[in-house]
This record gives sequence, structure tokens and C-alpha cells, in this order.
Amino acid sequence: MRPGLLADLAAEGAALEELLGTLEPADWARPTPAAGWTVAHQVAHLAWTDEVALLAAADPAAFAVRAAAEPADAVVGGAEEGAAEPPAVLLARWRTGRGALAEALAAVPDGTRLPWFGPPMSAASMATARLMETWAHGVDVGDALGRPPRPSARLDRVAHLGARTRAFAFAAHGRPAPTAPIRVELTRADGSRWTEGPPDAGQSVTGPLLDFCLRVVQRRPRAALSLVAVGPDADAWLDVAQAFAGPPGRGSDGLP
Repeated sequence: MRPGLLADLAAEGAALEELLGTLEPADWARPTPAAGWTVAHQVAHLAWTDEVALLAAADPAAFAVRAAAEPADAVVGGAEEGAAEPPAVLLARWRTGRGALAEALAAVPDGTRLPWFGPPMSAASMATARLMETWAHGVDVGDALGRPPRPSARLDRVAHLGARTRAFAFAAHGRPAPTAPIRVELTRADGSRWTEGPPDAGQSVTGPLLDFCLRVVQRRPRAALSLVAVGPDADAWLDVAQAFAGPPGRGSDGLP
């Protein structure tokens, strides 16, 4: 696993928990941008998904049984059930679950592919996906509280996942993935640059790294972001960009 990845995953969870720790119990009922989802739903979804990911990492056979038996609306059901818990209980559940998941991912042998609802993935990919989802739902919580997303070095992980899921994003929207290379050049908050793709690619996506991350987790419409696409495939990509598994869209059952 890449050095520091699990530390970054833990830090992302801690950052969201710090924000949640400032809330009064009534604040957990605040609506978020996901239709029908409160702050509590967002945290419950993270807790539920971490628990399922733990099963995939620690007992793949048991995960396969559970995945086969899960109803189509399991994601929504898990969020609804968790949101009904007292905030302190829900927060403790999420804290315990994400800690157990980190330990399980650290123990996965190199080269092992973990089962998931989408394609199987490595432990590193699972950790990156959990970091991405924790950050994305943290953006939703922040939006509910009127607090804009804050950039951090951990967003490099989200940008990497967003760039690497380009073909998947097209497939999720029922479109064939273009094969032409695309250069991604993004500017971090400190002015340094993050890049992916061949420097001599004929098409490109440029702009703030934070904006790119917000786009690939579908937390902001493209028109609200300072991203520039050069080339038809790059332009189409920003329309469908999606770093999370599941159907596209901003409904609660389509959120990562």
C-alpha cells in the first residue's frame, strides 16, 4: 500500500469528526444537498459503507453472501436506519468502524483483490475510495452548515482517483470511453501543481485541484467551477466525471 495512505484516510475521518463535534444534537437533523438526507444520514451512510468494506477486507466470502442478499435500496436503508440512532451513538459507531477498517486494510496481503459492488479492487484502491467518500460526504455536511470545503494535501488522492476513473465515468453514463490521452494539470491551494497524463497530449483539463475534486464527486455543477477543457473528449469527460461506484446523479441513492 502507498506510504501514508492509511494515515491520510484516518486524517480525513478525523477532520470530519472534528466538524461534527461542534454540532448540537438538533444540527444532525439539518438537511444536506442530497434530497431527503440530513447530516445524520450522511454519517450513517459512511458508517454503513465502512462496515461493509470491513467485511470485504476481512471476510470476502461473507461479503459475497451479504452482497447477493442486499436489496437494491440497501444504501438508502442503511442511511435511514443509522440516522435514527442518537448522534453520539452514531458517531461512536462510525469511529469504531473506520478504525477497524483501517486495521483490516493494513493486513490485506499485497496483490489481493477485494470484492466490491463494482469491480474488485486492491486494498490501496479501497482505502483511496473510502478517503474520497469521506471527503465528499464531509462537503455535504459542510454545505448544510454553511462551511465551504477546505483544501488539504489529501485531495491529491481524490484527484488521482478522479483521473483514473475516466473510462468508468463514461461507462456509468452509458457512453463509450474515448481512448485519446488527456493531460490533467491542476493547481493546489499553495500554488503548486498536480499533473496526470502525458505532457504532449492533445487534449487537457486544467484548473484548481479543489474544483476538479468537487466535480469528480459531483458535489458542484460544472458551470460553478473554474475548470477548462481543451478537446472534445476532455470536454465530454467533465460532463460525466464520476469517481464513485454506482449510478450517476445527485440523488441520495446515487451519492458515493
